[in-house]
Amino acid sequence: MEHSAFLPTRAARLSLSTLLGALAWAAFPLDSDAQSGKGARTAPMELTQPVSATPWTRYGGWPATDWKDYNTLAVLTSPAHAPPPKLDGPIAGNPANGEKLAFDRARGGSCVACHIMGKTTPALPGNIGPDLSTIGTWGRTDQWLFDYVYDPRSVNPNSMMPPWGAHKLFSVQEIHDIVAFMKTLKTPHVFSNELENPATRPVPVETRDNLDPFVNDGMAAVERARGIYARAGASGKSCASCHAAPEKSFKTWAATMPRYDARLKKVIGVEEFITRHARSTTGDTLLMQSADNIDLAIYLRHLANGTPIKVDTTSKDAAAAIQRGNDLMARKIGQLNFACMDCHSLGANKWVRGQWLTGTKGQIAHFPTFRTSRSEIWDLRKRFQWCNVAIRANELPPDAVEYGDIELALTALNQGQKVNVPGIRH
Repeated sequence: MEHSAFLPTRAARLSLSTLLGALAWAAFPLDSDAQSGKGARTAPMELTQPVSATPWTRYGGWPATDWKDYNTLAVLTSPAHAPPPKLDGPIAGNPANGEKLAFDRARGGSCVACHIMGKTTPALPGNIGPDLSTIGTWGRTDQWLFDYVYDPRSVNPNSMMPPWGAHKLFSVQEIHDIVAFMKTLKTPHVFSNELENPATRPVPVETRDNLDPFVNDGMAAVERARGIYARAGASGKSCASCHAAPEKSFKTWAATMPRYDARLKKVIGVEEFITRHARSTTGDTLLMQSADNIDLAIYLRHLANGTPIKVDTTSKDAAAAIQRGNDLMARKIGQLNFACMDCHSLGANKWVRGQWLTGTKGQIAHFPTFRTSRSEIWDLRKRFQWCNVAIRANELPPDAVEYGDIELALTALNQGQKVNVPGIRH
């Protein structure tokens, strides 16, 4: 009986049981039931504060133009399609200036991003569009050629070609000059080697070992993240306080993300979860796309490497988000009037200038990725933002509802692919 003082009372046992339950909840913040929407307890998250820099400003070194007059993933503002102007007679433009304009990369990437255009075609033309080297022999009228350049929707409503005139990339007179140049194209282009010809150019194959720290600078994030994981926040707690064995706790978790969160009424990914969960537990501020946030996002996914992606696609909210995401990927946005699926479905497995366009499969499992061309690590939302800016559409903040829907829709298309983080790409 001398040790009876160490036996907990019923109230103490209940309190201890509650504490142990809370610790178990903390150790597995998003279990399979929570993922599938079956009502299991979910991890604590701060739900009201901004999770990214506010107000949002575009990254330094990116184009600074405000394309407010054109659709974004959040707002429809592009001018409605209208018939192109009618010509007064045959086009008598300046073909030399038209050639210069057609090859000007400052004008939306130039025509040769998608077309071969005769013997003066610049290096590494693309092949999303047809070879135009003999278009001067096709028998097209001046009006037809003008209409297709001014706004291809007037000829082909489903065209993925930008409305060069309607969206004010070229003036009417400049399009006259481009058409005058096109009318001179009557001889098939002969390439000097197979690298120049997009039909014979070898498809790029990534052979670098992305998990080799001497090859991929992104691997340094894993080591940095271990320090962040053990670092106490304002509450005096660290990630390790509740998740002492991350190799077990997070062995598969990242492969189930993103998910629809009923409390926030939107899809959240690993990065937003880190921000909100850290605020409510460690008191640390880890804004999305901050260095610490990206490092932890890599670490949590790295722990799940080799796990097949398995996100919720069947619950009512997840299915609705996936449908919204698919619809958004088909939306034409920006001054260039492109949709995600223009490049990654219709244009997939083709060249846009010297860049190979991949399909939707294989787009998710390697993010966050170290981009060797910029010596930066990008999470998936930053890649979405850059795609927007590249087609002259205003990007959204990284926590935008629209990006969440697209991330879930894309991840669902990659269901079964194995997590392999950090990636490495040019």
